[in-house]
Amino acid sequence: MFTKVLIADDLGSINSGVASVLNDLGIMEVIQVHYCDDAYLKIKSASLNKNPIKLLITDLSFIPDHREQNFNSGEDLVKILKKEHPELKVIVYSVEDATPLIKRFINDFKIEGFVCKGRNGLIELKEAVESVSNNQTYLSPQLKALLNKKEHQEIDDYDIELLRLMSLGKSQVEISTFFKDNNISPSGLSSIEKRLNRLRVNFKATNAIHLVSIAKDMGLI
Repeated sequence: MFTKVLIADDLGSINSGVASVLNDLGIMEVIQVHYCDDAYLKIKSASLNKNPIKLLITDLSFIPDHREQNFNSGEDLVKILKKEHPELKVIVYSVEDATPLIKRFINDFKIEGFVCKGRNGLIELKEAVESVSNNQTYLSPQLKALLNKKEHQEIDDYDIELLRLMSLGKSQVEISTFFKDNNISPSGLSSIEKRLNRLRVNFKATNAIHLVSIAKDMGLI
């Protein structure tokens, strides 16, 4: 089991609840911070003092206030820490449940756990800490279900780029030209229209504007 854990959440009540779970697991050294910058500095300082923090449990959303921050979100924090301290174990504890976001944290940032805040959040968080301490990854059950949905499995890099260009106000003709110039296939107008129709069906969007809005809400673009 971990000996030293850092909790990062801007709500003191959340920090206290998480700390209680960690104490129940026998983890005696639990550090609580309310800012991403403080989390970063605590982890860097502990590493330099040869007494490293083994696990970070962090939220993703931090409400800005009068204090200027270098890291404004849990994502910014995790991204840099996983690069500078790949040995650090990370569990995200958040209300965010967008599938592309979860995939990014797991596949790109290589985090060890992602737990949804909610009715069973602290119970699942306890399971997550135990799993991660045994070198296993952990996802809340509802997140596993989201990742297994067929429509999300069908979204690829081509779709992401198509949605991104649409969000910039590009017409299908302009997108077709862009794809041709950048050797992105398929680039034909017919293929682009068919792909957009499929995306609208998958995301239950009424039109192109609605589709872009949904894609942004999901963190795709």
